[in-house]
Amino acid sequence: MSNFVNRRSILLTGLVGLLLTSSPVFAFSTSKAQKLIEGVVGDINSIINSGKSEASMLQDFEGIFSKYADGARIGQLVLGPASRAATAAQRKNFADAFQTYIARKYGRRFREFIGGRIEVTGAKAIKSFYEVTTVALLSGEAPFEIQFVVADKNGRFIDMKIEGISLIKAERLEIGSMLDKRRGNIDQLIADLIGIG
Repeated sequence: MSNFVNRRSILLTGLVGLLLTSSPVFAFSTSKAQKLIEGVVGDINSIINSGKSEASMLQDFEGIFSKYADGARIGQLVLGPASRAATAAQRKNFADAFQTYIARKYGRRFREFIGGRIEVTGAKAIKSFYEVTTVALLSGEAPFEIQFVVADKNGRFIDMKIEGISLIKAERLEIGSMLDKRRGNIDQLIADLIGIG
């Protein structure tokens, strides 16, 4: 059971990597938020079932990262309180490094999605956000829901929730631990994130 839970956690956490940079599409409505997520899901499904090598898939994942989420905002959320003390250049460099880190760390896990698919099932407005629900249908596993969070302000991804668990919060804990080990040195964290392969 523990191995199953860990495997699912890795798969689900990996999906956050698809949310880490910006899209020119603006939501401002439930239907537009849903359409944005349908684009993301279409890209994900295409890549995981392309039959390409891992290296090619990773390259494709990095390519779609630049299309869909608010990388600056996600970087700020993941960096947490340390973001307030960081310079504008450090925040930008962290967001870029974090995107690369996620692509390498979790993109490799998507091989386990091969043969499966993700489908959009609905969307609703929640305060200043839109929550778009999808279902992941993987071979040999029970379906599970993923909620994509789109900001009304700019129509971009800022988070996703897997069975109620925010992946931004999960990544914030991990990055916070990494920063603590580097005694709060953001520049060292950035350099190390880029070097993690």
